[in-house]
Amino acid sequence: MTHTRHSVDSGTVWEAMAGYCRAVRVGDRILVSGTTATGPDGLVGGDDPAAQARYALDKIEAAIRQLGGRLEDVVRTRIYVSRIDHWEAVARVHGERFGHVRPVNTLVEARLVGPEYLVEIEAEAIVGAGEELT
Repeated sequence: MTHTRHSVDSGTVWEAMAGYCRAVRVGDRILVSGTTATGPDGLVGGDDPAAQARYALDKIEAAIRQLGGRLEDVVRTRIYVSRIDHWEAVARVHGERFGHVRPVNTLVEARLVGPEYLVEIEAEAIVGAGEELT
């Protein structure tokens, strides 16, 4: 069986430099790269981990939608926080967005690409997986 590969970029400087894209869809599966709160003019959300998480999830949702999926199709997320004491603020944002979806999730403390980045989030979706949520 042959699957066509589709990908989208979000326009960060790292995508072209490091040779990756924001998200790839193969078949009904969408994989989203680790996503930080990086907008066209740099960091979004300042030193607020919840604001950074919201922006990262907005970027993730936009990439999934561009590839024909929905947030409800997300089956796995991975969250990386630069300081473990930010876990609850970030987890609450995740709960706001995914409370009705309840994907599997991992949250760990990690050193991120720069000290200003407080959170990075990855996601995996299977298009159509959210259909039973209606």
